[in-house]
Amino acid sequence: MTFSLTAVYNANGGLLGEAAYIVGHILGTTSCSLCDITHSPLRRKPEWDAMVATLPYEIVLKHRNEVSDHLEAHLVAEDLPFVVHETSEGYDVILSAEALAECDGSPAEFLEKLQASLRDKGLT
Repeated sequence: MTFSLTAVYNANGGLLGEAAYIVGHILGTTSCSLCDITHSPLRRKPEWDAMVATLPYEIVLKHRNEVSDHLEAHLVAEDLPFVVHETSEGYDVILSAEALAECDGSPAEFLEKLQASLRDKGLT
């Protein structure tokens, strides 16, 4: 089965969005557990890239201001960040903000939770 997942950061993209997130993160007023999983303070984690390269499906990373109008409507109902799978009925949350926070910045823990959730939903 071929499918892709969309992971949405609790941050805006672009120069101003990135700068605002960094300042907020330093001041302790902004956080994103998905950012902690995918990035170190200076760059994207090599462990993340290596893990994603082994997956038989794609994970598309989006900032909250980069999502489609269709997905943006779903953002209202969920806390960010999250990972979703698009279905014919809309979007199904694969990993919630709470589940991502439980990963404590670990790509390996993310993979374990992701695989378990996909199995539970019959996607793998």
